[in-house]
This record gives sequence, C-alpha cells and structure tokens, in this order.
Amino acid sequence: MWSLGTVRRLARRDAVRLCSCNSSNPSKSSAHFRLRVEKQKRKKERDNAIVSTQKLTDEEDLLQWSEKERILYTAQTPPGAKKDTSLPLPSSYSPDYVESSWYQWWEKEGFFRPEHHDVHELSHAVDQNFSLCIPPPNVTGTLHLGHALTVAIEDALVRWRRMQGHRVLWVPGCDHAGIATQSVVERMLLREKGKRRQDFTREEFLQEVWKWKNEKGDEIYQQLRKLGASLDWSRACFTMDQGFSQAVTEAFVRLSDAGLIYRSEALINWSCALESAISDIEVDSKELFGKTMLSVPNYEHKVEFGTMLTFAYPLDGRGGEILVSTTRPETMLGDVAVAVHPDDPRYQKFHGMQCRHPFNDRLLPIVTDTIVDMELGTGAVKVTPAHDHTDFLLSQRHALPRLTVIGGDGKMTPLCGQWLEGVKRFDARELVVKALVEKELFRGKKEHAMTLPICSRSGDVIEPLLKKQWFIRCHAMAQKAIQAVEDGQLEIIPDFYKKTWKNWLSNINDWCLSRQLWWGHQIPAYRVDFPSSTDKQEDQWVWGKNEDEARQRASLKYGVKAQDITLTPDSDVLDTWFSSALFPFAMLGWPQQVTTDLQRFYPNSMLETGSDLIFFWVARMVMLATELTGHLPFKQVLLHSLVRDKHGRKMSKSLGNVIDPLDVIHGVSLERLQQKVKEGNLEPREQAVALEAQRKDFPKGIPQCGTDALRFALCAHKMMGEDISLSIAQVLSCRHFCNKMWQTLKFTLGALGDNTRPVGNLEQVSDLGSMERWICSRLYSTVARVEQAFEEYELHTVTAALYSFWVHDLCDIYLESVKPVLLKQKEGSGGGGGGGGGKARPAASVVLYHCVSASLALLSPIMPFLSEELWQRLQPFRSRAAAQSASLCLQPYPRSSQLKHWHFPEEERDFLLVQEVIRVARFLRAQGALTKEKPPMWVVCSPSQAQILLHFGPAVWTLSRVSRFNVYCPQEAAVSCAPPPEGCLVGVVDHTCRLHLPLQSAVNTSKQVARLTRQRSKLVPKLDELLCKIQSPEYLHKVPAHIREQMERRLSAFQQELKTIEDQLEVLQMTECPTSTSSNDGDQCHTQRS
Repeated sequence: MWSLGTVRRLARRDAVRLCSCNSSNPSKSSAHFRLRVEKQKRKKERDNAIVSTQKLTDEEDLLQWSEKERILYTAQTPPGAKKDTSLPLPSSYSPDYVESSWYQWWEKEGFFRPEHHDVHELSHAVDQNFSLCIPPPNVTGTLHLGHALTVAIEDALVRWRRMQGHRVLWVPGCDHAGIATQSVVERMLLREKGKRRQDFTREEFLQEVWKWKNEKGDEIYQQLRKLGASLDWSRACFTMDQGFSQAVTEAFVRLSDAGLIYRSEALINWSCALESAISDIEVDSKELFGKTMLSVPNYEHKVEFGTMLTFAYPLDGRGGEILVSTTRPETMLGDVAVAVHPDDPRYQKFHGMQCRHPFNDRLLPIVTDTIVDMELGTGAVKVTPAHDHTDFLLSQRHALPRLTVIGGDGKMTPLCGQWLEGVKRFDARELVVKALVEKELFRGKKEHAMTLPICSRSGDVIEPLLKKQWFIRCHAMAQKAIQAVEDGQLEIIPDFYKKTWKNWLSNINDWCLSRQLWWGHQIPAYRVDFPSSTDKQEDQWVWGKNEDEARQRASLKYGVKAQDITLTPDSDVLDTWFSSALFPFAMLGWPQQVTTDLQRFYPNSMLETGSDLIFFWVARMVMLATELTGHLPFKQVLLHSLVRDKHGRKMSKSLGNVIDPLDVIHGVSLERLQQKVKEGNLEPREQAVALEAQRKDFPKGIPQCGTDALRFALCAHKMMGEDISLSIAQVLSCRHFCNKMWQTLKFTLGALGDNTRPVGNLEQVSDLGSMERWICSRLYSTVARVEQAFEEYELHTVTAALYSFWVHDLCDIYLESVKPVLLKQKEGSGGGGGGGGGKARPAASVVLYHCVSASLALLSPIMPFLSEELWQRLQPFRSRAAAQSASLCLQPYPRSSQLKHWHFPEEERDFLLVQEVIRVARFLRAQGALTKEKPPMWVVCSPSQAQILLHFGPAVWTLSRVSRFNVYCPQEAAVSCAPPPEGCLVGVVDHTCRLHLPLQSAVNTSKQVARLTRQRSKLVPKLDELLCKIQSPEYLHKVPAHIREQMERRLSAFQQELKTIEDQLEVLQMTECPTSTSSNDGDQCHTQRS
C-alpha cells in the first residue's frame, strides 16, 4: 500500500467506482477516460507507423553499415597481467582488441578499492571521500539499456572523482528479487524435474534456489565488468548474504520496537498465480477500451474483460428492484450493501431500504455516500469490502461486514455456497451470470473501457484480497523526508522533482511488508500460543533477532514462563524493497557501528538512479535510513531520465523493444534479435509490431560498436529532463569517433618518431607559433568547460566539449595545419614552407603530444578502455617525473588552474574569423568544382581583419587549400596586394570581408551552371513549403517553441543557401559570354561584372 495512487488505480476495476476517493466532481471520470483514449490513440499511431511500409528516415539511412574487420589481441597475457602495448598498433580501431585484458588488470591491481588511495600515496591525492552504491539489479536479470545508462553515468562520476584524488568507494550489489527468482527456479524445476514447489519442503526448495544462484547469479556481475564499471568487487553485497540478512532482521526488530511496524488486516494486491501479495511496482496497468479476450494463468481459454453488466437486486418486502452495474459479477457473492449518492434524485425514495441477495437470502442495506459517482453505470454501487479498495473505505464509514468470497488460490470460498465452492474465479463469473439470467435478474451487458491491473511477474490479473499482514507506518517518516528536502539537507537533482517528492509523500499510505513466498528474508516474528491455557486466545505476536530472544520477549510481555510458550514463526517473507531500502548502510556493515567503512563512507556522497525509482526505492531509503541510523543515507539524489527506443516508446519486455547492451557492444544478427522477441510472452499484435520494428531499424542486425562507443553515446544525451531516445545510429557514430581517436594516436606516434626520449613539458617550449598558442588555449577552454560540466553533472556537455575539441579543434584544424611541417621534418626537409620549418617542428610535436595525452585523460571517465589503450602507447615518451601511476585511471584529472598560463582568449577570438574564412573558401571551391585544383585566393577585408589573417597566414593557406593567399585591404595599402581579378567566385564572410576565387580555365562552366540550377530547383520547393508552414495563422499557437526555433533555423539556412547558389550562378553565367562576340558585347559583359 505504497500510495493513494494504488487505491485510485485499482478502484477503476469496478465500473461504478470513482477514480479518486475524495473527488466530488463526476466529470473527472470522463476526463480520465478521454486521457486514456488519447494515450491509446497515440500508441496505435506509433504502432501503425512502425508496421506501415513507409520510406526510411534520414536517421535510419545512417545505419547502413558494413562489417568491420575484427582484430583480436593475441599476445599471451595471463589473466590479471598488464596488457602488452609494445606490439605494433593495429591499422584501425577494433573493440575486441582494445577491450581485452584491461579490466582484469585493473581489478587485480586493486585500482578500484579505496585502500589504494592510502597505500600508494599519489601526489594528487586529497583527504576527501566519495561513496555511492549501484542500484542493485535483480539476480535473475540481464542488463538492459537502462542499466547501461546507470553504469555509464555512475562510472563516469566515480572515475572522475578517483582521478581528482578522492578516496572512492563504489559498492556493487545484487538484489535477491524474491518473486522473480522464485518464479525462475519454479519454472526450471518443473521443466527439468517435473516437480512443483509444493513437492519440496521449504528447506529443500531453498537449497535449489541457492544452487541456481551460485551457478547463474554471477552473470550480471560479469556484464557489469563488460561495461567497464570500476566497482570495488571485494565489497560486493548480495541482499541474502548472512551479514545483510542480519541487518534486515535488526531493522525489522528496531522498527517494531519503535511501534512503526504493526500487524493488521487490510486489502492488498494479490497474485493468485503466485499466491502472494505483491508490491505496487510489480503491478502493470493494462488499458482496455472495450471487450477484450485475455490469456490468464491456469485458464485453458481466454477470459473476457472490458464489459460492464447490469443486474437487479430485489427490494425487501416492498416490491421493486434497484439496478447495479459491475465489471466483476463473481464478487457479488461478497456484496454486503448497495450505495447511492445522497443527492441522486433517482434514489431518494430508496434511502434506508434493504435489498435481498438472490443467492444467499442476505439482507443488503442501501446506504448513502458522496463517494458514489452518479454519472457512472446506474449510479447505484454494489459494495464488496473484501475485494475492492473503495468498498473497503465504505465499509469503514458505514460499519459494514467484510466477506471474503475469493481465496488466495483464486477459487471461490465456502461462503459462496456449494454450487460455487472451489470454482476458479473467472469460471465462477460465467456461472453467476448464467444464474442471474435464470432468476430473471440480468439486465444487460455492454462494452466498457477500464484499467486492468496485471501482475508483472506472472501475467495474472490482480485480485484485491483482505489479509492480515505486517505493515509499516509511513506518515511520520515521510514528513521527515519532505522536511529534509525543504531544509536543503537532501538535494534532489533535477530540482523539479522536489514538487513530485512532496506531493507523493504527503499522500503516502502505510506499506505492506508481507510476501507469501519461500525465497527471501523470513519475517522475524512469531505467533504466541499458550498450550496450557483454556481461554480463547487472540492473535498474539512477538518479534526478535532469533527464536530465543522472541521467547524471552513473549515471557516478559505476557507474564508467562518461557517454557510454557509455543512460538510459531511467520512463514511469510519481507517485501524485497524493504531490504533494498537498507542498502546504503547495510552494505557498509550496519548495524555494527564500529566498522571503518560505516564511519568513513556513511552517509554516502550521492545516489544516482532512474527517475522511475524515486518513490519505490529512493524515498524508502531516506525514510528507513533516517529512522534507523539518525542520518540521511546520502546528501544528493541525481535522477536520470528513462531510455526510450527511437520511436519514442518506453523500452519494455511487454513491447519486445528492449535492447541488450551486450548486443550493441558485440553486435548481433537480425535473426537473433527476432528469436529473442519470439521467445518472449508477447501478445500477437505486440509481437508483430516488435518484429517489424526490428526489421526496419536493424535490417542487417546491430553492428559491433564496443563498450566505449555505447557509454559515450549514452552520456551524450541530456540525462536530466526529457526521456532519452537512443538510436543505434548514434552509437555507431560514436564508434567512428573511436576510430578517429585511434588514427590520431597513430599519426602522433609517427610524428614523435622512433626516438623515445621524453617529450618536454609545454613550459619548456619557447617561441610558440600562432597555431600552437591557439590549440593550447582551446585545450584550456575545453578543460574549464569539462570541469564545470562534471561539477553540475552535465555529462552531455562533457561529451560535446571533448568531441568538439578532438574532432574539430585538434584533428580538423590543428593537425591539418601542422601536417606539412611534421611531414617535412619526417622526410628530413630542412624547413621553409608555411609552417616555419625546423623551429616549428619540435614545438608542434610537443604540443600535439600534450594535447592528445590530456584529451585521453579527459575522456578516461567516459571511455575507459580506449583511453587506457592509447595512453599506454604514449608512455615511452613521458618524463620520469610525470610517470606517477601505471594506469590512466589513477592519473590526475586535468585542471584548468594548471593550464591557465596557456589561456590566450584573444587568439581564440581572432581565430573565429580564420575559421569562417576557411569555411567560405572551401564552400567556394566546391561550388566552382575546384576540389582538385588549388586556386589562388584573394581576401578583401578591413585592416584589423587583415592583421588577424596574416597572423594565422600559414593556417589560412594550408586549410583553405589554395596556391596563393592574397590580402587586399582598400583602406590601407601598406598591408595590401593587388586587387582580385575580374570574374571570380565571390563568398561573403561578413559585411567587411569577402573572398575571391578565380575560375580556372579548365572548369566547365556550363556543367556547373546546370548543377547549380538543379540544386536551386530542389531547394525552392522546400523553402516554399517551410515558409507556408511558418506563415500559417495557427503557427504561433500550435507549434511548440523549440520546434519553431528549429524551423526558423532551417528557414535561415535555406535562404542563405539559395542566395549563395544564385550569386554563384550570376558569376558563372557572366563568364559564359562567348569570346567571339563584338567588343561592344565584351564591354557590356565587363560592365555587368563590375
């Protein structure tokens, strides 16, 4: 009973119930219905878009890929030994090669243990702790992309803090997953041995579960290792371990002693297939919009849902009848009253009357209550307190009895009479309807939209049942949790979750702890009996850490000798979420108060998890930790968004769209993907949609992308706010980035040469050139941006900054500009050229080395395998003073304060003009089909711009790919060359700067005119269509602001592109003036050009 939301959700199962227990507005029911209809409509539209044969989108076109060569690491390296990086670097990036051996070495060397911080005394170590726990995955589970996102985020933060010199503890754990594990083992035993759980004793069955856990339960740990998670495996924590189990028992006893845990009878979510209560998070809501036939466990034929039938209750002694409507006629055997709204004019005369039950002759009072929705059904409500949450509330208000007519096994109880006793509930439904027809009380049936609660573990329809269970009082603990956030003691990130936190915890119900399972923490409570007593004994219970303690407690409580007491242990187990809520402190040794880990690392620094667990796990941790330890379990809560597929659908087993991250890492065929879907238990419609989505999204399967590319792609999304729609095309693009890094390292090693003498520090380099100053300054700015982004947990900003620096600044600009210098040096050339010759070579190689080395350190938290592989290749060139640790993961993380003297903001500002000149020059060369030629270029600009361009002259010359670079400044002849010739292609950089490229004689102008004309004819309709949308009257009201911004950017780009095409056409058409024309024609043509 986690929240009021459960009551509202389950109340909708009976058509004549209100959605909200305190609502007085009947229109809310119809509004809720409309919302559900719209939701279903959107889902159908998405499904239809998937299965329809429509043209692939641009993004899908990007996933056209070819199988890359898989290069393996074949050196004989014992497990845990350091990888041999003296071998030649393979020709291209291969995840198989890169990810081999590193993790085993990291783990064996103890790099992930906090003790390493103290033993090795790194120079950058600081006396600060950073601790957190991983959200423990189920022992039965396999990883999905939600797990991968969690690991990518948490490991990035953990590795960053470790490289900052913090003492870091990240504890791995695994949840025993009571229902899921018991179900898996039961199915296995039935399949392999032909036996059911009931064929074993409890002890025998638990032995089978432990056997399965010891054989299969470690798989998820291996998957976490594959993702590169830098967890301290020496502290791995399983919630059924002896130490953890002692913590669970201690928590139950303390909370019971404090009066927070109590035993009571209440309605709970019950799975008849599992014969157990289940938690709210294990209840899925299935929307039905009319008559629907569904498969239900233990039924041979499908069962009808989504219909409402009406029947009559005869009035007692007066004649007449009152009509009630229901979606669950089998529960009418447990009806104890009929309720109407006091203001409903149709039933004014019925107030205070009684009905006669047609099957058991029981009198049913007609009561009035404002909870009844007059607009729903007939407006008269059958009241079944033992099987409906809203009716249970009515029974409390009107002192009505509660009759259980459906048992825990899903069969009708003896209260129903011999004709129904032992009949399964949905079979009884048909018999009840048939009997109503025979008694002429049936009044009709119609289709009805409803929400059906389904057990996510068994697929069974949830049955609300009245049971005596253990509950924990939540209100007071919830108020403390609310206050902690309001007072700033607990920070929730993003901030907008604070309102949600308060709203939910303000409406919290007591939490049902009992689960009718064998696998789990058996509740440490005992029923007390006194065999020698002749008095009628009430239901009496005690609790204790063991039976002896419980016996002593019972002796003191009831004033009876211990030997005169019989104790019967409760056979139920605790809800799995109870033990999970203890994780932040139980993993550190609680309740032993003297453990070093508990003193040093508790409270945890932070918790990072998915936003969907904010109540089921996060809030419960905060409540129990505060109550049991007197401290909040952590100082910050960082909540990331959910991962959706590329069609915007939540990834779910019930939709068949879950992607295994290992399939992205290793690659997988379409056939295997489809086989996984067919192995699931999907509805035929959902299976068809899932299979078609796979065929369209992955026509050749999923390519091998590797761990680093997957982690980088996940971190590249904004994790706080909107949900994450991840496409494999994005991950594949990140693999291309990995190969870019690989090729950059190869070039760097080539530039450094075979001489492995240490590369000097940047401080030792004198007379840095303009490009060296610029790239050093860009490195500083990148480090500063990454620093701030990490502090703010904006990992998408971190990835964007590092990608931009490596690809654009380092590779596209700096490397390309210094290549001529480095290549001439390698060839033994003595200098000259635009790069500054021999003097520039040492500076360029040193700067290149340090930029690559620092970039790898910056990338290490996000791409641990590739960064380690490449960084190790640079180690022969490091000075001994700089070689502090054997692994990159323990190197100091680059800090902006250390690079501040390399910050040249004026160089970065000025180079923006250079970049724009280069961009326009390349565009002009492409427009004029001068891609192979190197034409001369004239830049007509202002004096200040001329100084900047001349300062970066070699870079402009090299990157623009021109044969000559001429600056013409009309206002200042001293820095000018001759003006550009006539008949040039002209590109506009800004209002004072233009580029002129002469057309080469070999250029086929007619062909270029035709090509540009075709481009214009394709562009104009697109521009017109976009203008039509923007100029429509409803544009400002119906189109969201962020979409309008995108459309207006596209419009500006289209207009600029069209203007450029028309400008080039004008120049080309003028150059087509025939040479044989008269001089007058020539003069006319010259005049047009001028």
